Amino acid sequence: MKYSIIIAVYNRLDEVKELLDSAERMEGDRELFEFLFVDDGSKDGFREFIEQYRSASGLQIRAVYQKNQGPGAARNHGMREAKGDYFIFVDSDCMFPPHWLREIEKVQNEHHYDAFGGPDTCHPSFSPLLKAINYSMTSFIGTGGTRGNKKHVGRFYPRSFNMGISREVHDTIGEMGGLRHGQDMDYSMRIYNAGFNVGLIPDAYVYHKRRTSIPKFFRQIFNWGVARINLSRRHPHTLKVVHLLPAILILGLFGLAIVTCFTGLIFPTHVLWSIVGCGLLAVCLLAFLQSLGKYHSLAVAFLSIITLLIQVFAYGFGLLWGGWNALLGKEVRGFSKNYYGNKK
Repeated sequence: MKYSIIIAVYNRLDEVKELLDSAERMEGDRELFEFLFVDDGSKDGFREFIEQYRSASGLQIRAVYQKNQGPGAARNHGMREAKGDYFIFVDSDCMFPPHWLREIEKVQNEHHYDAFGGPDTCHPSFSPLLKAINYSMTSFIGTGGTRGNKKHVGRFYPRSFNMGISREVHDTIGEMGGLRHGQDMDYSMRIYNAGFNVGLIPDAYVYHKRRTSIPKFFRQIFNWGVARINLSRRHPHTLKVVHLLPAILILGLFGLAIVTCFTGLIFPTHVLWSIVGCGLLAVCLLAFLQSLGKYHSLAVAFLSIITLLIQVFAYGFGLLWGGWNALLGKEVRGFSKNYYGNKK
């Protein structure tokens, strides 16, 4: 057994069905890999479904169960139970293109990475909102290309929606830590710190549904901002100025608003507002044109402006919230209630 594909599950039965449907069409020798589901206390009938499931293409499927402890504990449980030489983490809301594992196998046979990862993208059948979220989360102006683009700012850190490690990595650095958000980034940073060879496999992408509404998307990105503060406390060298730009933008706008309210008749703040407005308009126009060129849909292009702005401001607010609590010496937490529940 070379690869154990570990999938943490909590009340995501419909997504699991879509994932397995795509896995049945996966290319490759079925003796090479297994699917290991770790059920984190689901109450939606997952156990009954998976124990009755019979693969039409000969997939090797196992499931283990635990009380609800969160996705990190489920992934750690999976690593303890896995049979493969490599552990590959995939989120339950992902689907596979047929060539996914074949591409991983090809690159691994050539480079022998200790840890690796691939990008996430959207399936053509996804809704306009999901395509817009995909644009904002994968475009260079949205995330700097850090989620698996060939051109990206700084290091590539594999993330748990599409992340592989060797058994040696696990045996050397241990299990994932206790961070609620940013746990996979923390694990990737620990892998680098231990001196392991980490690589991006650009063509081993997965189709990732992510959040399915604007409020849920906002909460997710807010938590990313909080996670950046937690990560910087554990790995200070990883915090860069580029990470702080959304928070700087928010503070700048707030400061400009205060100055306008109290000294608007003295200082020509309308000039500054014009500069800010022109800058935001330029970014929105660029996002619209890039998204339109990628998806050929006006609806997706307009929604991409909204999701990009939400991403910037939600991340910035998360940074400020996390930074403020860190200064007060408090534990930094983001949105957690129902965050991994059956409604996404």
